[in-house]
Amino acid sequence: MEISLAGKTALVTGGNLGIGRAVALTLARCGADVALTYYSHQPEGEDTVKSIEKMGRRAFAFRLDATDSAQVNKVVAQAAQALGGYIDILMNNAGHLVGRSSIAEMTDEHWFQTINVNLTSTFFCTRAVLPFMNRGWGRIINMSSLAARNGGGAGATAYAASKGAVIAFTYGLCKEVADRGITVNAVAPGLILETPFHETFNTDEGIKAAINSIPLKRGGIPDDVANTVLYFASDLGSFITGEIAEINGGMYFT
Repeated sequence: MEISLAGKTALVTGGNLGIGRAVALTLARCGADVALTYYSHQPEGEDTVKSIEKMGRRAFAFRLDATDSAQVNKVVAQAAQALGGYIDILMNNAGHLVGRSSIAEMTDEHWFQTINVNLTSTFFCTRAVLPFMNRGWGRIINMSSLAARNGGGAGATAYAASKGAVIAFTYGLCKEVADRGITVNAVAPGLILETPFHETFNTDEGIKAAINSIPLKRGGIPDDVANTVLYFASDLGSFITGEIAEINGGMYFT
């Protein structure tokens, strides 16, 4: 079956790098016009836009601090206008580990920064997009993590808590918007290589140890996540809402 998103529009937060970039390219490859946001690394945002335009799709990039409510409202409205007045698909990808810290040594600043960049940003972006998702068909996909299931690695308790809250947010939201024809799901990746996350916060030894614990004996790649997002975003997943896709090669499953 051919997966077609022809005529659909999508907003991917953090869509210039890693998993976000893979999602933006995959949605465009299937026919969607895509707006993406970036916090830094503008050259990569421009490169993603150019790659999408080469596919014959429209693409736009906007700088966004997704933890700033007023800025989110402004940028989402600009993105919707650029896309023709509406947003069919929202991928809440923006987020970060921020850093590693034990709870005993954690500062208030670290805690709230972690919660805001992962959870509050998801709330802000979702709230801003919903008024532009009014045509009886919509898809929201949130970014959780394996850490939400197993507590994360050393010093990642705050991150795990924020990603666990994203799952609870997904469950609650899917019931709120179901009568509007909007589905809400989440992805919970494990070890995904070729991303800034593991390049910044992991070591070669840590990655090797993680791979040895994965039943499939390999790390994931951004396309592994993007393809799952595509399933949720397309009509293939039209009767699925409130689901959390565990993308981890068998490290964890329910």
